[in-house]
Amino acid sequence: MRFAPAAAALSLFLATTASVSTAQDNTSADPRAAALILQGDALLKAGDTQGAIDAYEAALVVDPGYTPIFIELAEAARQDGLQGKAIRYYREALIRDPGNFAAISGEGAALVEKGALEKAKRNLARLESLCGANCPETVALQTRINAGPPARLAAETAQDAPASN
Repeated sequence: MRFAPAAAALSLFLATTASVSTAQDNTSADPRAAALILQGDALLKAGDTQGAIDAYEAALVVDPGYTPIFIELAEAARQDGLQGKAIRYYREALIRDPGNFAAISGEGAALVEKGALEKAKRNLARLESLCGANCPETVALQTRINAGPPARLAAETAQDAPASN
């Protein structure tokens, strides 16, 4: 009984310390996660998108607070043709870091790939207001919007359109 107040104070202190260290900005990856990210990058360059996604997901398990992993996952999902999944990853990155230019640009590019040009243009306007018209991310998104949706999407849209007489 004599130690109950001291134990309660110690547990409160440890809980507070743990929550503060968890809430801190995670600007560098855990070394194990960094190694997995490098492995994922190599697999993605080699064309093994599923292997890259597996490596990035493993990195996310090791270091769930490191936001750039979500951008890597999104890029791999885009290369795998999973634009909806990529958009979810970009949005998760934006929840964690609302001013992340790479996430805004990547989400815009994925929206173009889905055929949502108006939404992509909103991302472009947001990027232009945040980093200017000459920012690399802005230029990349502008180029992607100018290129338009992929040919397969344009063909699908043409097939779905009613014939006019």
